Amino acid sequence: MTEEPKKRTFQPDFLTELFRNPLDPGYADAAARKQREGEPTGARKAISSGVLAVTLVALGFLLVLAYKQTVADEPARTTARAELIDQVQKRRETTAHLQEHADELADEVSALREEGLSGDEIQRLRDTEAATGLARVTGSGAKVTVGDGPTPIDPVTGERNTVARVKDSDLQLAANALWSLGAEAIAINGQRLTATSTIRQAGEAILVDLRPVTTPYEVVAIGPDDLAQDFRAGYAGRFFDQLAGKYGMSFDARDVENVTLEAATELKLRVAQPSTPPPAPSTLSSSAPTPAESRSSSEGGR
Repeated sequence: MTEEPKKRTFQPDFLTELFRNPLDPGYADAAARKQREGEPTGARKAISSGVLAVTLVALGFLLVLAYKQTVADEPARTTARAELIDQVQKRRETTAHLQEHADELADEVSALREEGLSGDEIQRLRDTEAATGLARVTGSGAKVTVGDGPTPIDPVTGERNTVARVKDSDLQLAANALWSLGAEAIAINGQRLTATSTIRQAGEAILVDLRPVTTPYEVVAIGPDDLAQDFRAGYAGRFFDQLAGKYGMSFDARDVENVTLEAATELKLRVAQPSTPPPAPSTLSSSAPTPAESRSSSEGGR
C-alpha cells in the first residue's frame, strides 16, 4: 500500500493577508462588543463623558499656558536679536576703521623704507612685491569662470543634492593649472593668491585665505597671451567641460586685457629663502608710482 503524497500548503504573505483582512482584530472585537452590549448608558456614560470633558479642559489649559509663555518670551528674544545685530554692525564698522588705519600705516612704512633705498633697490623691491603678491599688479591673461549647477531637493529625504556644486578641490585644480601654464599672479573672486594661500571647504562654503567666496567663481590670472586657450585645452579645461556636460555646471575660459589684481592681505611670512634665480622681466607690472616688471615662476606662486 502506498501513501498518498501530502499536499503542500502555502501561507499567505503579509500583503495578501493585509488586503484580505484590512481591519485590525482589536477593532473588530470592539465593534462586535459594542454591537452586543449597545451604547453605554447611565453611570457608565456619565463617567465616560466626565473623563472626556476633564481631559479636554486639561489640554486646553496646557495650550493656553504654552501660548502665554511663548508670547511672554517673544519680546526678550526680539531684544536679544536686535542687540546682536547692533553688535555685529558696530564690530564691522570698527574693523573697517582699523583696516583703513592699517593701510595708512603701511603707506607710511613704505615711504620711510624707500627713503633709505637707492633707485635700483626700490625697483628690485617692487618687482619682488609684485611677484609675491604684496603689491597690486596689472596685465593681461585669462579669466576662468566656474559656477554651481542645479541643486535639486530630494522629494523623499528633503536633502539638497550638492553633486553639482563647485568644491575647493575644483578651485585648487584651476589655480594649479594656471600656475603650471606660466601664470604670474592669480586672484579668486578678488582674493590674491600667494605662496601661503589656502583654498578650503568649510561646510558648504569655500574659503580663500579664510575669506568666503561664492558662486560664480572667477579665477583671474596674469600671464602669457595664450593662457586661456592652453587652460581649456589642458586637463583642467577638459575636466570642467565634463562637469558642465554631466552636471550642468557653468564653465568659461577667455582672454582678458589690462586687468588689475589687488595686493594680498594679512600675509605673514615667517621664514623665506630664494629657491630659484631672480625672475626675468615680463609684462606683469605693479601699479605703484614706478612700474615694476617681473615674472614669477610657477613654483613661487604656490
